Amino acid sequence: MSLTIRFRSMRPTLLLVTLAASTLLGACAPLLIGGAMVGGSMMVTDRRTSGTQLEDQGIEMKAAKRADESIGGRGHVNVTSYNRLVLISGEVPTEADKAAVELAVARVENARSVVNELAIGSASSIGNRSNDTLLTSKVKASMVDAKDVLTNAYKVVTERSVVYLMGRVSEREAGRATDIARGVSGVTKVVRVFEIVSEAELADAQAKPAARP
Repeated sequence: MSLTIRFRSMRPTLLLVTLAASTLLGACAPLLIGGAMVGGSMMVTDRRTSGTQLEDQGIEMKAAKRADESIGGRGHVNVTSYNRLVLISGEVPTEADKAAVELAVARVENARSVVNELAIGSASSIGNRSNDTLLTSKVKASMVDAKDVLTNAYKVVTERSVVYLMGRVSEREAGRATDIARGVSGVTKVVRVFEIVSEAELADAQAKPAARP
């Protein structure tokens, strides 16, 4: 099963992103939300520029700190940024805490959009998180075994056996990664947080040296 969700843009427009049709965020490529990743040298094969990768690292560190401060350390919050699209996952006690975390993360410099997937409830156990780590590893291994996807084009996050897929990919790649993740035993749902680009755009980007952001 996959999921289509709404997310808030840093700009005043509320965007609805689906598998079939996506809206544009400024001059950026359309974003697809609905449901893989990584290995090897990220700075070499990652589809983000090296500058954007560093920006994402900075966003994650700042956002995690601000999220924790916004709710006084309650709950369990993870922040993942890919191409400045920020995914918030984990658990917080109340809806008010969920809203506070989103607001804090949205204010982080360079964050382009926020997808708030926080669950309301008690924090997951160490055992749950260990299982999530194992599922993430299984998804990545399955992508490597498949041999028909570029694993470094994806980032995988797992919370409560739900797999979130991020990356800058074509529609074909998005669909293939979704199928792979769905086929991993123990995965209960796949949520896709993709930036969709055309096959021509990917070919053009691979043919040129990485431009500075």
